[in-house]
Amino acid sequence: MKEILITNDDGYESEGLKKLIKMLQKEFKARITIVAPSSEKSACSHSITLVRPLQFVKVKKRFYKLDDGTPADCIYLALHAFYKKKLPDLVISGINKGVNVGEDITYSGTCAGAMEAVLQGVPALALSQFYKKNEKINYENALKITKKLVKKIFNQGFPLDKKEFLNVNFPSSKTKFKGIKIAKVGKRIYNYKAHCNVNPRGKKYFWLASSSLDFEEEKKSDIALLKKGYVTITPIMLDLTAYKKLKKTKKWLKDKK
Repeated sequence: MKEILITNDDGYESEGLKKLIKMLQKEFKARITIVAPSSEKSACSHSITLVRPLQFVKVKKRFYKLDDGTPADCIYLALHAFYKKKLPDLVISGINKGVNVGEDITYSGTCAGAMEAVLQGVPALALSQFYKKNEKINYENALKITKKLVKKIFNQGFPLDKKEFLNVNFPSSKTKFKGIKIAKVGKRIYNYKAHCNVNPRGKKYFWLASSSLDFEEEKKSDIALLKKGYVTITPIMLDLTAYKKLKKTKKWLKDKK
């Protein structure tokens, strides 16, 4: 029997997670384990908790929330606690509410769950659902595509090497669906804001605001294709070396000017 481990960064009560679990339980004869954060951990990146203990809290059979844990914590501890003899066949992180494209991948708790999995030798998918302002999120298409991808992985194997995962983003249901594209990571244009306010005691505080989805014009990037109505699948590697810059950096270091 196949083993699937699931996490997310929206918290254990999120709609995307619940719909993903329901679909997988219906469509696959697999043992499914869920370990998700007890609260939302969006943009926590690949953070793991080293300064305090963590505790699994049972929600139902094979479903746990990790008390104030991050997605990376969830995968790290689940693999340690529940898979002593054999690792799961697949880790799925999501379905995230909102996209994880471009350099946002480095911020993403959803992608970090997949990163932690592949660091530990387990194939992984990171799933994210794009939606527009005031749009009621529809996960129907995301669930159909996820079903197709999981079947393909189980039947044909995972297409990537070690320490690589698939980052999958689903278009808004308000955009006409055009199919699936393998896409490169796009380049975001960041315009984050920090709103300043004063609390009742006169203390100044800041609330970070999210950025609009602006990007450099690249026809084949994940962001551009997603906005046109395509599901984008991007193979992500954890080797961050800028190989083309190795010689330039070496020359720069030796330059006596």
